[in-house]
Amino acid sequence: MSRTGTILEAVKTLGPIPKTMRAGVYREKGIVRVEGVPVPEVAEGEVLIKVAACGICGTDIKKIYHAYVPPPQILGHEIAGTVVAIGRGVAKWKLGDRVMSFHHIPCGKCFYCERRLFSQCKQYKATGLTGGFTPNGGGFAEYVKAMPWVAERGIIPLPDNVSFEEGTFIEPINTIYKAVQKARIAQGENVLVAGCGPIGLQLLMVAKLFGARLLTSDPMPERRAKSLTLGADESFDPTNGKLVEHVKARTEGRGVDAVLVAVAHPAVVEESLAAARPGGRVLLFAANDPVTRIEFPAAAVGIDEKEILGSYSAAVDIQEDAAALVLQKKLPVMEIVTHRFPLDNIQEALELAARPTAQSLKILITHT
Repeated sequence: MSRTGTILEAVKTLGPIPKTMRAGVYREKGIVRVEGVPVPEVAEGEVLIKVAACGICGTDIKKIYHAYVPPPQILGHEIAGTVVAIGRGVAKWKLGDRVMSFHHIPCGKCFYCERRLFSQCKQYKATGLTGGFTPNGGGFAEYVKAMPWVAERGIIPLPDNVSFEEGTFIEPINTIYKAVQKARIAQGENVLVAGCGPIGLQLLMVAKLFGARLLTSDPMPERRAKSLTLGADESFDPTNGKLVEHVKARTEGRGVDAVLVAVAHPAVVEESLAAARPGGRVLLFAANDPVTRIEFPAAAVGIDEKEILGSYSAAVDIQEDAAALVLQKKLPVMEIVTHRFPLDNIQEALELAARPTAQSLKILITHT
């Protein structure tokens, strides 16, 4: 018998697994087409998940609309679903388990892992969740495969009282929790969240848990209003040129202790530095593409001693604590979900995510 035949014999399934599935395939800049593609085959140590829901992330939008990755790709990494097949040697998961899965998991023993820089680990950068083609998440497909290192350490069970849609927030909330820790947000601090889109509102939710006093800014009045319902003390329109003035008026002229930047626009960084007090911190969350260049006064850092910090992706050592924020319903994550689209309408969903309206926030792709 061939090696392939031996592996397939060892796979246990919840029922018949189709040979093909529907997937939203990124084919060219700005274009995702729903196509029939092979269901990933499960080998030793691997797990196949039938996707129930997948969130659309800003990173997906950048990759698709700015062509930061070469096609073809099946993207989507904020996934939740059901384990429907397991390879030989998998003992941690059983058929029918309701789960979410991360797509990056570090080795835990390299130079970067020892320094808690997990996202710089070579294994971390090798995506371990795929719907086909070059591994890149795969949640925009009906099935995804978790490779051994993810199956072993990157899947979290969902209790019955947590919906699949709630489960899609576990990965992004981990990245948010990591960022708020990196910014050293502390009880009683004044914090500005720049941008009240889905990421900004999640930063707001988590920073609120840390005991901060929250100010927010966004050009859209509807988004500013939403931030107030989620715990912001005040919210400002940054387009009138008075944001820094408003912030300083509410902080005895100093500026805020920290700014969490959830907008990928260079001008926002300079304004955020101006809004931070001397010795304050500016955490760049959304500025994560390879093209954008940012300019700012050198004196802001060299004389005023303000810090510019970066935070990228999730951290494995906070996996349980961050997941608990969702699983124990400590964050009102479902209050920011405004749209759900079936897979067949993924292009429409992506267009809305790329060009948000006053009514749109978090957008999910749901599979039936």
